Amino acid sequence: MTQRRTLWEQGHESGRQVVALGLALALTAVVLDQAVTGSIGWFFDVSFVLICVGTALLVRPTDFFTVGVLPPLLMVAVFTLLGIARPEVIADRGDGVIQAVVSGLGHHAGALIVGYVLCLGILAVRQRVLGQQRQPSNRPGSPAPTRTTSG
Repeated sequence: MTQRRTLWEQGHESGRQVVALGLALALTAVVLDQAVTGSIGWFFDVSFVLICVGTALLVRPTDFFTVGVLPPLLMVAVFTLLGIARPEVIADRGDGVIQAVVSGLGHHAGALIVGYVLCLGILAVRQRVLGQQRQPSNRPGSPAPTRTTSG
């Protein structure tokens, strides 16, 4: 009988695919929030936090670092694109790209902090669960580990 995999063990997507998915979902959230409210607000913030959680759960263990640095880079990328295309959505109409990015990060810092903390927390739990499964058994009666060398 095989043991079912837990939520912490199921991530299997590559880091590159998860980054692309995160960017696509974040830009979709921007478009939807802009279409409904005319600005970027709480819908984007909630979506961003959920994207951070989702990417941390989807990524395979070998690509934890990629997703571990993703939340701030994702938000900066989205706000840079907005600063170039429509800076008035995240800043004042006359602001340049850099000022628009800084204003956007300032207004959405709460979502960035919550999303980043949750992302890193989930990755830490997944690392711990996966590390416990790889440890050798210490059952009584099991043979001692041996080392073989050639030569």
